[in-house]
Amino acid sequence: MKYDYDELLKRALDALPKDIVVRERFQMPKGVIFHEGNTTILKNLGEIADKLNRDIEQIFSYLLKELGTAGEIDGERAIFQGKIPENRLQERIEKYVKRYVLCRECGRPDTKLIRRNRTLMLKCEACGAIHPVGGKIRKE
Repeated sequence: MKYDYDELLKRALDALPKDIVVRERFQMPKGVIFHEGNTTILKNLGEIADKLNRDIEQIFSYLLKELGTAGEIDGERAIFQGKIPENRLQERIEKYVKRYVLCRECGRPDTKLIRRNRTLMLKCEACGAIHPVGGKIRKE
């Protein structure tokens, strides 16, 4: 049986959905946060670190500094001293992502942290851009 290219192409195009929805593959991670007495627990810190492809210790250290509190890592979760409002903790996670994960050129999360001399740099695996981490954050 012989096939006609134009006919096959038309059938394939007709089979495509009419509305193709473009969804980004990267979703901003949401913290599972709850309070236990006078402590705040971020239950899914390990999951967030995996999603961002970053070291759990680095994210935790950043959050401690930003929140101005003490705490500890307990397996996959982070325990902070004091009652920290959920929205404040989530804002700090988002700020971390914008500064240490998303590329300032293309906005993709395919980055890794490298050191050049004593400067921490963000290198994008998608577009090849390299920026110092302390640089200005792209506003959306």
